[in-house]
Amino acid sequence: ISHAATDPDLSDRNAYPAFYRTVPSDNTAALAIVKLFIRFNWTSCIIIYQNDAYGFGGVKVITEAFIHNDLIVADKLIFDITTQSMRDNLKNALTSSSTRIIILWTESTYTSSVLQDALYSDVLGPHFTWILSSTVSLNSFNTISNEKLIGILTIEPTTGNTLHTSINTTLLNAAYNIWKQYEPETFPNSKNVDDYALFAFDATWTLIQSLKEFCSKTINSSSTCISFSNSSSCFDRYFLDSNLFFDTINNITFLGVSGPIQFNINVTDRINGSYYVVKNYQSSLNRQNFVAVLKYSNHDGWQEYSETSTIIWPGNSLIPPTGGAKLTGVKLRIGIIESVPFTIVTTVTNEFGQKLTKLIGYIPDLIDLLQNKMGFIPNIELISSNITYSLLGQLVENRDYDIIIGDVTVTATRRAKIDFSQPIFDNSLRIVMRQTSDVDIDLFAFLNPFTRDLWLLIVGITIFASILICLLEREKNRKLRKQSIINLCVMSMWYTFGNLVGYGVEFHVRTTAGRLLTAGLYILCLVLVASYTANLASDLTISKSKNIISGIDDIKSGKISFNRIGILVGTASEEYYLKEISSYSRNYYPLKSREEMYNSLLNNLIDVSFHDAGVAEYITNNVYCNVTLIGEGFDKGAFGIITPKQWLYGQDLDVNILSLKESGYLDILRRKWFQVKRCSNPSVTSTAIGIEVLSGLFIIFGVICVLSLLLFLWKKRKVLCKKSKQLKDDLESISDISHH
Repeated sequence: ISHAATDPDLSDRNAYPAFYRTVPSDNTAALAIVKLFIRFNWTSCIIIYQNDAYGFGGVKVITEAFIHNDLIVADKLIFDITTQSMRDNLKNALTSSSTRIIILWTESTYTSSVLQDALYSDVLGPHFTWILSSTVSLNSFNTISNEKLIGILTIEPTTGNTLHTSINTTLLNAAYNIWKQYEPETFPNSKNVDDYALFAFDATWTLIQSLKEFCSKTINSSSTCISFSNSSSCFDRYFLDSNLFFDTINNITFLGVSGPIQFNINVTDRINGSYYVVKNYQSSLNRQNFVAVLKYSNHDGWQEYSETSTIIWPGNSLIPPTGGAKLTGVKLRIGIIESVPFTIVTTVTNEFGQKLTKLIGYIPDLIDLLQNKMGFIPNIELISSNITYSLLGQLVENRDYDIIIGDVTVTATRRAKIDFSQPIFDNSLRIVMRQTSDVDIDLFAFLNPFTRDLWLLIVGITIFASILICLLEREKNRKLRKQSIINLCVMSMWYTFGNLVGYGVEFHVRTTAGRLLTAGLYILCLVLVASYTANLASDLTISKSKNIISGIDDIKSGKISFNRIGILVGTASEEYYLKEISSYSRNYYPLKSREEMYNSLLNNLIDVSFHDAGVAEYITNNVYCNVTLIGEGFDKGAFGIITPKQWLYGQDLDVNILSLKESGYLDILRRKWFQVKRCSNPSVTSTAIGIEVLSGLFIIFGVICVLSLLLFLWKKRKVLCKKSKQLKDDLESISDISHH
């Protein structure tokens, strides 16, 4: 019955029928470690283990437990107990991994050597969290080293007394009294008795109680209950009633000094009474020592050791580590792209009169927020404007930059080669178009509701109906009978026109045929006036729309020639155009820069172009006031930070970006840089009809007025001539009188 053998292979009852143990096995320790990871939301680790049965067995069961609980063992490193050194380069192995949780599965004899190597490689706190399988004295390390050791955890088996559960205190005190009676010089304080000593006592007590129970069942009490086969060799002798004795051990139950003791026929481990404690290396009152902070049992899992228990994590932090690599203190070479207003290059003069380049905008502000939150050291460089967006990922692949931050859209093509962070800006594409001039003047716009053929037909019908009125009404209608031919024709035309437009005239038809013809005119009036009014309103509404397209669907349907569509080469808008519009035909007008895009629009080289929504809104509101946006956004996506594939610090960056987004800082930046407006507001589109639309109608009315006046003067020509002659005579008389 063992008090210290934790090898998981020894749990196999079939392989080891005569073996029992009171110490928890490594199987239980692996399960406790898994639950510890789940408690703190850690997902992966690196295991360092010694190259013997203890190390191999431990790493095996921990790996199996991790796999069963969807956790990851990122790497396994060996400490060679023969050479007393790591087989791998510890610094390279740990710093190149994305996990920052290290499980050190070595005996206490070797733990100090591994920690010394870790100190030399600078892979302890505050960047790494170490979990040891045994507590060791760390007094040999200096003060500076102790600061890096703070936050180390140890996980060890313990007894029920540590967890304040039931133990046999009567038996324990009796054992202590015997110890103090016979060897008082070796007895430590009861609080300093090693837990393995209690496991050893329970192992011994289990043997004693089992033998006692076994002997009490012996039928023939005259003979000894312990019988062995006779053999001259010690190793050839065996217990005659061993099976009965094993049954006795399997069925015995008692409360030991480490907790309840009970076994069964299936495994060699005790059924209950497996406990663990986590101790945390802390600094208090200028002293560093291990402090119990968590306790574990099979029934309750991990719980706080006491109400006052506080874990001090690496770096003297009270916040549990995420388990991933942190950017704190890491130097980052950051490439950024000049793109107004994401990154604006300005020149400022310092106090010494020197002109310096200063970067402002959404991206520099975002870098400041991330730096303050994460603690990295940025080295910001402006990327050459000759580099297209499609080539930015290659700069990160070639390690020219650690990350690139800008208005870079996350696409499937780019994601295949590089990684992106969480979105830093929600984006879509917008159609950019130059503002069109006001509606062109059309003198005869009021005639557009009807075609020329229909107008000619209406004129013909008017003439035809007038002739019919003359024929049908001249004899019966008193007002027409006395008129001359010319007046008769004019009055008939007037009658037909008045009824055709729904106005009516000052005389009425007298014949049945005339009334029937008038009814026909009324019907024509009803349909023609209603149709004209509806079409005129529609034409006037359409004329209010100054743009030849209303959105992306019009471009897809071909309302604009493809060679009149400007596309920035090497951007997400090019990918969209090729995939969604041209079926991968490069029939567009290629553009190399945004400046070229807007100049091409203004110079009428292209009609439209595509641009990211945020930049397009800023440009049209602040820079190019005679350029406008058409329709709603399309091809919705997001901008992300370009990072290398499987970047160590990807999770840390993502968590902090999400934190900024949830706290509203990204929205504040967006309002700061994208809701600025310097262009004057364009006149609001009015629904009222302008003079220019109906100018031709007023010109015709003016001509009619002039004709009416001329007609009036023509009819009054005799009177005017007479008046003129009389005036002339009067003037001559006055002249003669004045002469005399």
